[in-house]
Amino acid sequence: MPQPPKRPRKPAPAAVKTAPNKGELHPRNRHQGRYDFPALIRVSPELGQFVITNPYGKPSIDFANPAAVKVFNRALLRQYYGIEHWDIPEGYLCPPIPGRADYLHNLADLLASDNDGQIPRGENLRALDIGVGANCIYPLIGHCEYGWHFVGADIAAEALTSARTIVQNNAQLAGAIELRQQGNAEHIFLGLLQGDERFDLSLCNPPFHTSAAEASSGSTRKWRNLGKLDPKRKLPVLNFGGQAAELWCPGGEAEFLKRMASESAQVADQVLWFSSLVSKSGNVQLLQGWLAKAGAVEVRILGMSQGQKQSRLVAWTFKDAQQRSAWRDNRWR
Repeated sequence: MPQPPKRPRKPAPAAVKTAPNKGELHPRNRHQGRYDFPALIRVSPELGQFVITNPYGKPSIDFANPAAVKVFNRALLRQYYGIEHWDIPEGYLCPPIPGRADYLHNLADLLASDNDGQIPRGENLRALDIGVGANCIYPLIGHCEYGWHFVGADIAAEALTSARTIVQNNAQLAGAIELRQQGNAEHIFLGLLQGDERFDLSLCNPPFHTSAAEASSGSTRKWRNLGKLDPKRKLPVLNFGGQAAELWCPGGEAEFLKRMASESAQVADQVLWFSSLVSKSGNVQLLQGWLAKAGAVEVRILGMSQGQKQSRLVAWTFKDAQQRSAWRDNRWR
């Protein structure tokens, strides 16, 4: 008796890959080349006490000192983005700004690819920052660079209080950044989005580790690789700080991405392009499989580079080219 033909498996959505040369930032990134420390100190004098001379005879800061990293970030935000007032509670994530800016510039290029090469700018463009954190970095840079409006979401009330203080103390941000708490730690998009709202982008820097111990081990390994692990010196556990929800979650990055892929399909009508950083290269293929199962139409894998660090930005959409064109005509023009 003849067997019925097997149903073909649904193929993974085609992925478009791009990558910069090693060590290169995005061409529009303001942080090209070496920093002008005298200029930074002029706009933020407190930075002066943290400037050191590195082994190459160049001015730098001690990136093993959390206080130095925070003051350095404050100076960068003031000098490059006009953010006069910025602070975060002790122990919260103090992210490297050049890499965060690169993420946003790549997302701008992604939108331009659906808009005849022109980057959509201004308040009609709405972005959703999943895990905005106490630092509020993505909305600050995204609004400064492109005039986009943001909703920043987080599960931690203290983080949102800090982000809200930053927004309230910088007049140019009034009305541009809304902060919203995700009340259910088991969800990412569900229960967060209102039924009638639309976002052109979502972005996320997911928790990479499965536990606090794994995060601490990763930091120790990094310092050893950089030749800075001095047994006589007490180094911080995490030089860039970070709370539990910022750095680790059950199942780590892979489990978070799996949940994000699944939930994104449930709010597919409300977001044009979803995106996330992916720290571990092996998780990219896993994410592609989960997105295929969820029904994503297109996936973009964008390589990013800062110094010796290589990372990946994965973006996906549930809308085909015709639907994206209609979205553009309705919202951006």
